[in-house]
Amino acid sequence: MKDGLLKRRLVRPVRLLLQQGVTPERMALSLTLGVVLGIFPVLGTTTVLCAVAAVVLKLNLPAIQIVNYFLYPVQIALLIPFFRLGELVFRAPHFPVSVAQIREMAHVSVWNTVQRLWTTTWHAIVVWGLLAPVAAGIFYCLLKPVLRRALPAARPPVV
Repeated sequence: MKDGLLKRRLVRPVRLLLQQGVTPERMALSLTLGVVLGIFPVLGTTTVLCAVAAVVLKLNLPAIQIVNYFLYPVQIALLIPFFRLGELVFRAPHFPVSVAQIREMAHVSVWNTVQRLWTTTWHAIVVWGLLAPVAAGIFYCLLKPVLRRALPAARPPVV
């Protein structure tokens, strides 16, 4: 079932975009930024970040947002590890919090949650900022040849 969902919601749209003339390099950059921005450690910001990146860099907005959509569970899963790495980098005291606690805090008061997590979140953003360029470079270099090979298969036969 998950394989069918992945093909239907990710692979097929990317293949259709390649058929419409999006180059493998531009598609690789769009997908790479969708991945990197999709794990930005601030919940509720990635859709806007991806949209801004697509508009400013003239990339494929649907491709970036499709990847961003699929990475939401990964973003949540990486939130606490980014917090912990931020604590290590900045030698900050351990702030004991879980994703469930963050969700509960936000349900009670978003503003109070922002205030309580402000420093921890900034530390996580800095860590993300250090890791994101490296991850983007690796992901782009791996994805570009895959999309180049996929391009002939994506093009409809000329009749």
